[in-house]
Amino acid sequence: MLDELERRAADPDGMDQRIRARITAAIRIRFEQAAPHREAVRRALGVLALPQNAALSAKSLWRTVDVIWHALGDRSTDYNHYTKRATLAAVYSSCLLVWIADDSEDCAETWAFLDRRIENVMQFEKLKAQWRKSTDNLPSLTRFLGRLRYPVR
Repeated sequence: MLDELERRAADPDGMDQRIRARITAAIRIRFEQAAPHREAVRRALGVLALPQNAALSAKSLWRTVDVIWHALGDRSTDYNHYTKRATLAAVYSSCLLVWIADDSEDCAETWAFLDRRIENVMQFEKLKAQWRKSTDNLPSLTRFLGRLRYPVR
């Protein structure tokens, strides 16, 4: 997967440089490479769904989304590191379940589902930005408490 992502990223016409397009491409590459082994993936998911394998399942999912973000060039170390991976984990895992059951030609249902999930994430990010902008001028409880503890001199 990494080699294919790097190959597409090196070719300026090979991959759209917007992050949503790069994430979509990364997930598609992952599924396309696993396509010959779809039945094995389905069975592995059945085993990973067992309660005694919950930790292994979470660890595997986290590693997968971490590899995707690293391949896309993400080097964040703050809270964004975790929120990006948690969001991608939700998108990836839901798409994986759709992909396993998809019998449409060229996985058209999976790709449409993936596009809708990415669009949902983008709508949520826009909403967060609007909310932050609207609350910039409101009084902040944490700022107030900080001023009580450390008064401005």
